[in-house]
Amino acid sequence: MSLQIVVVTPEKTTLDQKVDAVTVPMFDGELGVLRGHAPLIGRMGPGELRTTRGGDVSRFYVDGGFVQILNDVVSVLTGRTVPVEEIDLDAARQELETAERQQASNVELMDLKRKAIAQAKAQIRMVENGS
Repeated sequence: MSLQIVVVTPEKTTLDQKVDAVTVPMFDGELGVLRGHAPLIGRMGPGELRTTRGGDVSRFYVDGGFVQILNDVVSVLTGRTVPVEEIDLDAARQELETAERQQASNVELMDLKRKAIAQAKAQIRMVENGS
């Protein structure tokens, strides 16, 4: 028996397959999911989504979003999904630099700045550290 992972962005379903295990980046840490996991709805942060099938591990960057676990189906709603091997390290570094330079004149802009910095740092960390 296995889990079904379904990852959906506003444009399309980017992943829909059977796996043995899933690890999702929550806003406050990682969550590992195996078959039989209790139902859950949670908020994700930007970071690495990993799937394991047999001995193969697939790694994806996700922009955060929401995860639902129900009846051995892990449903992820996110703004963007990128396989780790497709992350453009130079572009991520440029995004980080741009975000850090931006002036934030109110709370809403400060939140957007923090989000952009967290997303860029997560991509850079995934490529540089392999995790």
